[in-house]
Amino acid sequence: MEEKKLGLKSVVSVSVGLVIATSCLVSLGQGAGTIGVVFIFAMIIACLLNMTTIGSLAELNALMPNTTGGLAQYTLACLGPFPTMISMVGGYLFCNVLSCGVEASIFAYAMGEIFHLPIPNFSYTVIVTVILLIANLKGVDMFAKIQDIVAYLMVGSMVIMGIIGMLSMGTGEKVSQPMTLTTDWKVVVSMTAVAFWLFIGAEYVIPISKDVKNAKRNVPLGMFIGLALICVVQSILVLGFHNYTDWGELADSAAPHLLYGANLLGYPGKLWMALVAALALISSQNSGVNGLASICQGMAKMNMMPRCFAKTNKNNVPFVGVWFVSILILVFALISNYSSDAISFFILVGSVFWMVSYIFAHIDVLILRRRLPKAPRSFKVPLGPLFPLIGIAGTVFMILNISTDAAERHAIWLLTGTVFLALGIYSFFWIKFKMNMPVFKSVPVEKVMAMENSLYYTIRKRRGIWR
Repeated sequence: MEEKKLGLKSVVSVSVGLVIATSCLVSLGQGAGTIGVVFIFAMIIACLLNMTTIGSLAELNALMPNTTGGLAQYTLACLGPFPTMISMVGGYLFCNVLSCGVEASIFAYAMGEIFHLPIPNFSYTVIVTVILLIANLKGVDMFAKIQDIVAYLMVGSMVIMGIIGMLSMGTGEKVSQPMTLTTDWKVVVSMTAVAFWLFIGAEYVIPISKDVKNAKRNVPLGMFIGLALICVVQSILVLGFHNYTDWGELADSAAPHLLYGANLLGYPGKLWMALVAALALISSQNSGVNGLASICQGMAKMNMMPRCFAKTNKNNVPFVGVWFVSILILVFALISNYSSDAISFFILVGSVFWMVSYIFAHIDVLILRRRLPKAPRSFKVPLGPLFPLIGIAGTVFMILNISTDAAERHAIWLLTGTVFLALGIYSFFWIKFKMNMPVFKSVPVEKVMAMENSLYYTIRKRRGIWR
């Protein structure tokens, strides 16, 4: 048997890799610029809420290990195919590809600001996407090598830049401004919706848990460590912002990391933060392509996506998904068009889709605890239903407060509602006529687990169950 290649260090790097991204730096700047250093408290609340989701997903993975589709298979076993397709295609595939495209757009903008070359900014996005496409087609070993190096270089750079600012050691001029812009606790709590984006994505370890050594321990532990590490690093950056970047300029900037770097260390600082932006894009897109391709593979095994997504190359990589995700990232990067307003709006839209999928994760835990109370679990969230219920309530609160601007909030709800409606119509006909299954009937856990075997699909197709 081939030895599994990913240890705890790689699990942490994958968790950190997708979570810390250039769009996170934008959200971090907007949040801190709006309410000041107290944004750290909103970050802590958002981090703790996301830890409840990580706990629920870790428990689901402990009950149904080595499932390539992750949340898709958990939800299929609990709620049936219709909610599964809605939550996964909308809550995961759509919003993740969209967010990766936004990341690429921010990166291209940053590169254009630094290197005034006679080429379109979009060229930078194409170059990085092609390199990561090739790397992911090489398999999990190449993926892990890139992820470890990039994630730790990125985190290290952010920590150093944050400490320099926090300790007032920069070469730039210090800014005299208040630590906080509000003392209203309700305003701070409402900013958790903005802070939420800073911590999503750690669960991308789960689809590759089959490649993790001692997955029972390293998968949940790595995700928790990753979120805690991110909270500390970004808190240090906020303290650095206070000393060197005007809150108002920070909130309005399309690239707050470049603004901070320039104010802190001049052009070298701007160049350094551009490097951080490049590392963030490589890290998040590398994790995104790998994780989304695995999710597509898992859904294809359940006949929820075209069968071609389940095919693998000689390196055991679901290559169709890798190509599919990479191309869509380029499309969304082109659509965002380096507009700060469009980037901010798409980030919040993506947040709502992701929040919906997190709510389903908590619901899945509660249902499976009731149906299979004595089933063995190597990890279980403590205190019964308390943390899943807290996670659901907190996530609903963030959806209702996704933006402080009422018009923008309604536009976000309208767009997400329209997308979910379209997905609902598509899902109904796909399940009814392609999968030939009841739309809302859950599938027994043992059958969902059996779907990992290619023979399951072959047998059902021969019987005429799946067309």
